Amino acid sequence: AAPMASVPPPAPAAPSAAPAAAAAEDDDATYVTSPFVGTFYRAPNPGSEPFVKKGAAFGKGQTLCIVEAMKLMNEIEAEYDGVIDEILVENGQPVEYGDRLFKVTPS
Repeated sequence: AAPMASVPPPAPAAPSAAPAAAAAEDDDATYVTSPFVGTFYRAPNPGSEPFVKKGAAFGKGQTLCIVEAMKLMNEIEAEYDGVIDEILVENGQPVEYGDRLFKVTPS
């Protein structure tokens, strides 16, 4: 009966069901965040194509966006290979340090 008592601790299977629910809230998702306060830009200049689009694969070192801070255009580069799941910020929108810019799936 004691082994049966040690069987209930796998009831943390219920908490792992909670992370599954949390996954629906994207807690387990991977995000590219802003390294500083500035203005988010999806493209190198207004007439250009965006650096990345939803569903696009990207490679380590590839520019994903620009965050302008104090008139400096800072290219935000991928730290790993992956795919863009969602673009979370509108072009030209101000961002704060740590704001989520992209939801991604590392590959």
